Amino acid sequence: MDTSSPAVFVNAEILKMYLGRRVRAVIQVMRNDAGVIVGQSTDGNQITVKGAQAFPPAHFVEVIGIADGSQSIRAEICTDFGESFDMTAYNGLCQLANGKFKNLFL
Repeated sequence: MDTSSPAVFVNAEILKMYLGRRVRAVIQVMRNDAGVIVGQSTDGNQITVKGAQAFPPAHFVEVIGIADGSQSIRAEICTDFGESFDMTAYNGLCQLANGKFKNLFL
């Protein structure tokens, strides 16, 4: 596991705390617009992903990249998780990884 550039688990609300840093988020694709994905974060808010390839609407996508705005990520790696994903569980992970158990995560 490469720990030289860790990515913080975020949802849309937590994303704004890590501007300029490497983050990872899961979104459900709402639409694709010429290299930009607009999706719903696990907390129900919207995130824009720049520099990503197109994914089918309604698919869940993990995005790893740089938080370049309070609601946007400049993508480095995108992974299609398909049409089924537990957004509630992932949102709970984001809360724990940035709260009570932050010391357990890189």
